[in-house]
Amino acid sequence: MSDTETRTSVRESESETTTESTGECPECDGSVVHDEEHGETACENCGLIVDEDEIDLGPEWRAYDARDRAEKSRVGAPATKLIHDEGLSTNVGWQDRDGYGRTLSADQRRRAQRLRKWNERYRTQDSKDRNLRQALGEIDRMASALGLPKDIRETASVIYRRALDENLLPGRSIEGVATAALYGAARQAGTPRSLDELERVSRVGRRELTRTYRYVCRELGLEVEPTKPEQYLPRLTSALELDEDVERRARSLLSTARREGLHSGRSPVGLAAAAVYASSLLTNHKVTQEAVGEAASVSEVTIRNRYTELLDVVED
Repeated sequence: MSDTETRTSVRESESETTTESTGECPECDGSVVHDEEHGETACENCGLIVDEDEIDLGPEWRAYDARDRAEKSRVGAPATKLIHDEGLSTNVGWQDRDGYGRTLSADQRRRAQRLRKWNERYRTQDSKDRNLRQALGEIDRMASALGLPKDIRETASVIYRRALDENLLPGRSIEGVATAALYGAARQAGTPRSLDELERVSRVGRRELTRTYRYVCRELGLEVEPTKPEQYLPRLTSALELDEDVERRARSLLSTARREGLHSGRSPVGLAAAAVYASSLLTNHKVTQEAVGEAASVSEVTIRNRYTELLDVVED
């Protein structure tokens, strides 16, 4: 490689330095960018160094894949509200192997089993810890069955912890408060699940669920907006494997229905299911009422009634 090619490659590598715009230059009002590699913040226009010698808070090592990152990392898992002790306690592994991967002897296995037993007793020595462990396990189980993401599980765990701290559990079951917390967290995140879906995966009945949910919301002051039919559309179209034009047309139908006041007093999931069914017919997608009803957990009678009302509103 010639000297000219070498200098060109060096300049190209320097131009690939990670930069991020952070504001305006105090001298010329130009764009100020942050150079992570050199620890400087400079103006792109006049070259003024606004800040330098910044401290790099990242690791001193590099990792190129997940296995390399796990081997070099010297910290544990991050704290999480999904575990009763927030993941800050010690956990004895279930593998009967030492630090070098060698199999433990019979005597060592017995001692390891004894350590696991006492470690488990120490982690849940308080009644509050045992309560949280059971409730958070229920939240994780129901969220997995409903396909809810981790952030909603974290929010539900925080709601349950607040209910436990406010002493709202006496007279109510752990499963009921856990289900109510998950239902409220899903509605707050804009990815609601219907009461029928919650009832199928929960260990409590619908009446206890609704009563406990109203009580928890009132006592904790949870701000939960009414569920909108549009919030069910992405999940329904994804479950039915429909195109984006179906969801777009369904949103247009629901927008028209909202202007005419059709959504008042009607189930949002039933109205969303009818909009998906109507839009699939309008866009020449063959979807049966039975398939839409199974995806939305509503009856075919509800879909037919809401479908007729939607068409009447659109025609008017």
